[in-house]
Amino acid sequence: MEDARYQLDLLKAINQKLNQKERMYLALISTSERAFLYIPADREEVVMLGNCSTLFPHPIRLQRDLPRAEEAFGSEYREKFLQTLYPERDGLDRSELELETEDHRSWYLMRVQLVSEERGKPRDKVVSFQNITRQKALNSELYYMAYYDNLTGLYNRNYFVSLLGQQLRRADEEKCSVAVLMVDLDEFKKLNDSMGLIVGDEVLQQFGSFLHSLEDEQVIACHMTNDVYAVSAYSPVGLHAAESIYERIRERLSQPFRLSTSQSIKMTASVGVAIYPDAASNVLDLLNCAEIVTYRAKQQGKDRMLIFEAPILDTFLQSVELENRLKTACAEGQFEMYYQPQYRSGNRALRGAEALIRWRDGKNGMISPDVFIPIAEKNRSIIEIGKFVLEETIRQYSIWSEAFGCHFVLSINISPLQYKAEGFVDLVMGTIHRFGVDPADIELEITEGILIDDFDAVSRKLNILRNYGIRISLDDFGTGYSSLAYLKRFPIDTLKVDKSFVDTVLSDSSTRVITESILSMSRALGFETVAEGVETENQYRYLHSAGCDIIQGYYLGRPLPASDFEKLLSSFSREEELPVDGMDSKE
Repeated sequence: MEDARYQLDLLKAINQKLNQKERMYLALISTSERAFLYIPADREEVVMLGNCSTLFPHPIRLQRDLPRAEEAFGSEYREKFLQTLYPERDGLDRSELELETEDHRSWYLMRVQLVSEERGKPRDKVVSFQNITRQKALNSELYYMAYYDNLTGLYNRNYFVSLLGQQLRRADEEKCSVAVLMVDLDEFKKLNDSMGLIVGDEVLQQFGSFLHSLEDEQVIACHMTNDVYAVSAYSPVGLHAAESIYERIRERLSQPFRLSTSQSIKMTASVGVAIYPDAASNVLDLLNCAEIVTYRAKQQGKDRMLIFEAPILDTFLQSVELENRLKTACAEGQFEMYYQPQYRSGNRALRGAEALIRWRDGKNGMISPDVFIPIAEKNRSIIEIGKFVLEETIRQYSIWSEAFGCHFVLSINISPLQYKAEGFVDLVMGTIHRFGVDPADIELEITEGILIDDFDAVSRKLNILRNYGIRISLDDFGTGYSSLAYLKRFPIDTLKVDKSFVDTVLSDSSTRVITESILSMSRALGFETVAEGVETENQYRYLHSAGCDIIQGYYLGRPLPASDFEKLLSSFSREEELPVDGMDSKE
């Protein structure tokens, strides 16, 4: 009797322990986001656990109800669902499948596992459904970031390079061409600066959307950086494909971008084209060739398409080599200063000189400023070169002033980048003070490009320099952003009539009208006028009769090295007229 009672108590204890474990397992399952189907091998029923009631539209109580579980998911998954549900049919003991729900709101990972039993007996089956919506969203976002540009929705640069590589390999196999177009929106920085980044981004998005519309199996597009895009076209006739795409680009840009702010903006683009395999043999070189020719298109006036050719690469490489040598030219003392005399038109007395820099390169000899100054401005070495010019010319002027006891106007050209550099005003005034030069003898030549920038900053610097006694000359007047407003608002002493006017003033009536208007206006405003590039007696006589104050050019004097200009000064007399060479040669 006691033994039976003991056995009964033991069974109760075991049952109670099992019930506790069951409650624990049920609690764990019910609090998870997963849904479980337990399918016994020896009976027809199906046990639903966890989140089944939320996932499945109908209860799954019997094995014959299992096909109804597929109704929770999109119709495209129905066949795969049944295949995954019975891995044993393929000799497997597990399987899995990702499914999207019918309403497209959620993703689930379906896993099927056969539960191990004794050999030869049927096996139970557990089917779990795990919600992976967040994980899919994160993976999708990471995928998008890896392959697409966030601003435009086009391919990003890295993925474009990969796809372009595939096109080149295919072109090799099929003996075809691939055209790469580098598309650079013109004056985009000005748009950003004047209208703001939001407007700029909207233009980039709209243009990106247009390029996306060009894509097909043979054409891909990407947003390379900022205002630059790239398009590649796989074609048996690469150049023809490029020209066709360019025409569509021009057609789109002929219409304004209509913005959400109700503004309308028109843009142009410079496009460089490189054809594989003619231009280059690999992806990076092909893109580089397209970029080089795009830069050349901008140099030639923008709003155009240029095709890459071998001489363009040679010119570019020479430019790069020149740029590298330019970086060390200052430190190695390769720059020299020349001085072109300026004479008063009435009595031909010396008024002063314009300081002109020359580069005597050890490899290529004398290099024209027209060649190296644009490069120096591009890589910002013009700031360091400008410091050298200020230091050297003012130092030299102090020597001449003391040696000959004379005062004349020394004109020094100032780059826009140099003018904007921090500490420019202090540099000029400090250099003048250090060499003991009269500020009234120094004239800074600025271009009109400086005047279109921030008015307050430009005006403040000019007024400080002018109040110190320095003269201000506006160079190349009439060729850029000329406006009478500049002349009224800025402290200017001298206007220089550009050589382009002087060249045609005798042969073109329109040029004469403009030139005479500039001279007449300058007299009325109290400015001194300088005509540069005067090369003939007839030009000189006309400008003198038209009222131009100062003449500069080969007719009265070439640019001279310091030693030769010193000889000219040695004959200087305030009372006497200076001899001139009278040469009628070309600059």
